[in-house]
Amino acid sequence: MSRQARRERLIRILEESQQPLTGAQLSDELHVTRQVIVADIAILRASGIEIMATPRGYMLQESASPLYQRTIASKHHSDPEAIRRELYLIVDMGGEILDVKVEHPLYGELTASLQIRSRLHVDQFIKSLAESKAEPLLVLTDGLHLHTIAAESPEVLEQIAESLAAHGFLPEE
Repeated sequence: MSRQARRERLIRILEESQQPLTGAQLSDELHVTRQVIVADIAILRASGIEIMATPRGYMLQESASPLYQRTIASKHHSDPEAIRRELYLIVDMGGEILDVKVEHPLYGELTASLQIRSRLHVDQFIKSLAESKAEPLLVLTDGLHLHTIAAESPEVLEQIAESLAAHGFLPEE
């Protein structure tokens, strides 16, 4: 299979998938190494194809944006259970955590796509955090970070913010 044919097949696989696919899954499907997948995705992104890398794998950027979005500042320790409680609060109330952002003194704003919609996604994220032995971005800012949250209404977003405040996740002003 030519490189171009493989990249076209890669796009079709992502289009047909209902969930993110890992580099390993894609490399198995296309019979190439994970490094080839990473390179193909970089080339496809450079050509304008919007492919997101989430903690659960690669997915095409959804063309329809969520109905309502709000950025909420949060602050807590890097303890995985604190992260789990924060994310559970959001998804249990109908929110989707689109990303996490921190302000780095040298690089400026750093953003990581999350696309967390359920407790299952939260648990997968926490498991990946533990298995990778990576630190969450909030360690760069003494726990302060931003989440872009999507929900079906502004009222749901307000309820999420109130719940986060009630549980001590919002920074003191």
